[in-house]
Amino acid sequence: MSGLESNAFVLYSRDKCPLCDKAKQVLEEVKAETGIAYKEIDIHTDDDLLEKFGLMIPVVEWKDDIVQFGNVDKSALNRLLEK
Repeated sequence: MSGLESNAFVLYSRDKCPLCDKAKQVLEEVKAETGIAYKEIDIHTDDDLLEKFGLMIPVVEWKDDIVQFGNVDKSALNRLLEK
């Protein structure tokens, strides 16, 4: 994994998910303010992901750790980046 990708959020989501849409909006705002991108992965593309995250999505991962799920909070993400 390149240095750029290791400093990107990973968003696990699915179609027709209002909370996922909100999470994308929050991550877009964080990206605009900090330059830190995100990669979106649809959990329906992988049975293991579907089983792991089915009821939790959206799930935001940072450096291989799950940092938020459900209702994504921008201020919490910003605090995470300050560490």
